Order: sequence, then structure tokens, then C-alpha cells
Amino acid sequence: MPIKTRRRYIALKIDSSEKFEQKEFLDALWNAVIRLFGEYGASKTGLALISYNMEKGFAIIRVAHTEVEKVRAAIASITEVAAKPVAIHVLAVSGTLKALHRKFGAGHQRQSV
Repeated sequence: MPIKTRRRYIALKIDSSEKFEQKEFLDALWNAVIRLFGEYGASKTGLALISYNMEKGFAIIRVAHTEVEKVRAAIASITEVAAKPVAIHVLAVSGTLKALHRKFGAGHQRQSV
């Protein structure tokens, strides 16, 4: 019987004066994880972009619960996305999307990827 993967959802604040597409953001995130932990380490993260809103500078990603600290380290190492300066801050980590939406209220409504 397969083991169910426990997941965590990470709310991110993206500080940048420039705008960029969600694909560029996700590529920068994956490149940071691969650069720090290699392809094997990156494959264990189960990283996925759940929600992205560049207008509000807000994103939600999903990761495996055992890899949260690795992904947080990779996020801290990102200084630019698509050659545009950026700072990404972790706002919260939660076990459910519902709890994240409760913390941040209606201001950060989910926009599907």
C-alpha cells in the first residue's frame, strides 16, 4: 500500500518593482533548489506552484513536509527572476490551504495556475 505524502503550503511575498510571468518565477525557484541540493534533492521536494498573483506580489507553493527547510533555504538564495532584482519572503507555512487563506483573509484570493 503506497504511503500518502504529507504536504505543506508556503505563502510567499514577492518584493520587486518589475513584473514577471509565473513560469519565470517557477523556473527561478526550481533553479535555486537544484543549485543548492542537486537534481536528486530537488526531486524529493515535490515542489508545485499552487497560486501566483504578481499584481499583489503573492504566491503559494506546495512542498513535501520533510523538505520545507530545504525549500526555505532555496527561496532565501533567490536574488533575481528573469534577470530582474527580487526579494522573496516566507510569510507562513501551513498544512492546509484553508488555514493559509484564513491567515491572509480575502486579500489573497486563490488564482489557479
